[in-house]
Amino acid sequence: MTHALTTPRHCIGAAQLPLAGFRILDVTSAVVGPYATQVLADYGAAVTKLEHPSGDIIRWISGRSPTPGMSGKFMHMNRNKRSIALDLKKPGTRETVYDLLRGSDVFVNNMRTDAVRKLGLDFDTLKAINPELIYCNIVGFGTSGPYAERPAYDSILQGGTGLASLFAAQDGGEPRYVPYVVVDRTAALMVANAILVALLARESQAGARYIEVPMFESYASLLLSEHLYGETFEPAIGSSGDKRLLDANARPVKTLDGHICITTNTDAQVLALFDAFGRPDLKQDQRFNNAPGRIDHIKEFFQVRAEEIARQGTAHWVRVLAEHDIPAMPCHTVDSLLRDPHMVDVGLVRTVDHPTQGRVKDIKVPVSMTGFEPSLRIPAPRIGEHTTEILRELGLDDATIGRMIADGAAVQAQGTDA
Repeated sequence: MTHALTTPRHCIGAAQLPLAGFRILDVTSAVVGPYATQVLADYGAAVTKLEHPSGDIIRWISGRSPTPGMSGKFMHMNRNKRSIALDLKKPGTRETVYDLLRGSDVFVNNMRTDAVRKLGLDFDTLKAINPELIYCNIVGFGTSGPYAERPAYDSILQGGTGLASLFAAQDGGEPRYVPYVVVDRTAALMVANAILVALLARESQAGARYIEVPMFESYASLLLSEHLYGETFEPAIGSSGDKRLLDANARPVKTLDGHICITTNTDAQVLALFDAFGRPDLKQDQRFNNAPGRIDHIKEFFQVRAEEIARQGTAHWVRVLAEHDIPAMPCHTVDSLLRDPHMVDVGLVRTVDHPTQGRVKDIKVPVSMTGFEPSLRIPAPRIGEHTTEILRELGLDDATIGRMIADGAAVQAQGTDA
């Protein structure tokens, strides 16, 4: 059988796309896997999203949409991908997946070990089918530890890594979650990075590669690098926790009519801040005019800052702080962020026509690169939108594809048959 999905990288026409020609089979769901593969898809990788006929769970748990199963969050993590929907428990579908894998560079999954093994998608099986395959396994916890088979969600990991406790350490209240799936999103970028490293390494050393990205350890490593602090040294020369970040006043500062965000890390910035306040006397205060002094008197410094900022409105401080070259921005809401003049000017969020959802907001790739123009090549797909198209590329005839759809082994989104 001839497999159209095995087109060599150098034969791909869209040479302006940095990852053009690399093919990824993505069987992940929710956030961490889909966001990672969208990053790669945005740079030109051909991502095939393999879904169960019921679809990725994030289609259904993230709000309503004009067409069922097309939530906003799903659409913002699954553009530039094609969707094939197969029931891998049905006879014959496993061989179809193996055909897809023969023409793939990368396989990404975030299923539990037992499920992967039962479906015949474990590393040993797949590397025998494709000896050059990069196999990326996204897990909640590293498989060498006692938590290996535990389920992991972002909220669980925010608590487990100590992130939730930082709020209690800051204000003496209760631990709480960041209202953003920060562990999932951060781990997704680590997944994308690991895949890129493996693709680069394969250029000089052939052979299959196994990647394991544990979400718990990945985020814990970042949090510890920020907050291990005095405990870094043996013996410890202080407690854990960055006092500048954990102070109760290390938050947006209340103005006369709202809030503003300010950061002054250097002595020069702090001295400029005192000028902006009209308080040159503070520039002689040994508690504040040098970094070690501010660390030891951080509460007093933040208190002075709060008192001065409260005297004027947000617009005043945005203007005055900019005049003194002090990093500052208004504290936006999600809605006001969309109206921010810089956001509008760079066009990060644009309105486009989706073939089934009508007019939608699309978030552009923020990174620019010589020779690469970020583009929306494929709108976020409906469940199985490209099933027939992909099966034809694998060499299946229409009669066989029709039987698979009739038997429930495959799903083709209505009105989207190629």
